[in-house]
Amino acid sequence: MNSCCSANRRPEAPDAVRPNPASLPVAVIGGGPVGLAAAAHLHELGLEPVVLETGPSVGTAPLAWGHVHMFSPWRYNIDRAARTLLERHGWTAPDPEAFPTGRDLVEGYLAPLAALPEIAERLRLNTRVTGVARLRAGKVRNAGREQQPFEVRFEDEHGTQGRILARAVIVATGTWGNPSPAGSSGLPAIGERQAAGRIRYGMPDILGTDRTRYEGKRVLVVGSGHSAIGTLIDLASLAEQAPGSSVLWAARGTDLTRAYGGGAADQLPERGALGQRLRQLVESGTIELLAPFSVDEIQCESGGTLTVQSAEGRVVKVDEMVVATGLRPDLSILGEARTDLDPALECPRVLAPLIDPNLHSCGTVRPHGAEELAQPDVGLFMAGMASYGRAPTFLLATGHEQVRSIAAFLAGDVEAARRVELDLPQTGVCSSSRVLPEAVDTAASCCMPETPQGGGYAPKPELIEDPPCCASPARKELAPVEPAE
Repeated sequence: MNSCCSANRRPEAPDAVRPNPASLPVAVIGGGPVGLAAAAHLHELGLEPVVLETGPSVGTAPLAWGHVHMFSPWRYNIDRAARTLLERHGWTAPDPEAFPTGRDLVEGYLAPLAALPEIAERLRLNTRVTGVARLRAGKVRNAGREQQPFEVRFEDEHGTQGRILARAVIVATGTWGNPSPAGSSGLPAIGERQAAGRIRYGMPDILGTDRTRYEGKRVLVVGSGHSAIGTLIDLASLAEQAPGSSVLWAARGTDLTRAYGGGAADQLPERGALGQRLRQLVESGTIELLAPFSVDEIQCESGGTLTVQSAEGRVVKVDEMVVATGLRPDLSILGEARTDLDPALECPRVLAPLIDPNLHSCGTVRPHGAEELAQPDVGLFMAGMASYGRAPTFLLATGHEQVRSIAAFLAGDVEAARRVELDLPQTGVCSSSRVLPEAVDTAASCCMPETPQGGGYAPKPELIEDPPCCASPARKELAPVEPAE
């Protein structure tokens, strides 16, 4: 054996030896809020989870936007099974009506949860999953496929490779580490990679750790989602404090209905106020709106200035760019697994009609769970932001309901898996591409009843009409997972 490879190999189990399925864990890929909630539900139902997290701690993504306040208060952000487990150990929940930052979410909830013995003993940090497949059954093989356990390959912080055999896999990897580029075609703009030193993706801490980078600079923000909006507002605040600062906003379309939001109609007041504040800053001239402006080419001049050209022929010169054009899942680990994903959104196919941003901007969708999230390789599920693919309408409470349903299904309780246990806030305007801007204040939410149901709403199928933006997807029937022999 070549000595340079010997340290990275694990002994192969003989073909004649097949592990007892009942002894195999459920592999949860991702140690964020949805992954840890999955572990809590699995534990509650007597199933053994193992959580694989790439980062050095749980909640890597929330820590990356740790300075940002969430739109929803604590009461929508704590999973029921996780709460039960925490309270059993004496944990006191934060004020249910307070709005946590990403760092608050980790320090006040996820880190204490991960420290509990029920979770800590099943958590593997600094463990990057590199692939998921059926053990000794390539993607093409049919015979005996469903009787084989899953093989989850990983690499630890030292570069050592290994595998875990699992009876089922829940992919809760999120999308935070895989931002979309500035280019309007979905590809990086010409010159975007070469200008990387002057471009940040996501939500930099404008008023905190990244302040000196943007003080006195002319900054272009690309995107129209909530990450872009929050960044624009922070840059506008910085401009008031730092002479010479200016803010430009590149929006690909001219209809800003979704960016400005539902205002007072939104039961998530933080989100409603954000859109209204942005509108005021644009109308006052504090933020210079460029619309339509589809980024086509970026040139980095000798002095560090960026020349940005749009597909519409407009050219601007700026010092820095912040690109917040959305996120996309990294599906590379599923290359040897059988998946059925929507070709546009890259989410489970039957979920796509509910969340397609071309049709609507509903944060509230029909409750969904194991049936909609299951993949053709029986026992493989998508969950959390990863399950929404490129759609931006995910709410954390939706992820909690997803993994509750998946855990119930894996435990053999199909009835519980299909039961609706979702409580979401009314999300205000649910606009399709056909809603006129002047009609926003009076447009009814197409996914909500006219009268809000208390602090949240668990929609019942018989109460919801089916206009195009809320069309019900085809539901597929699943049989309980048959364990390998």
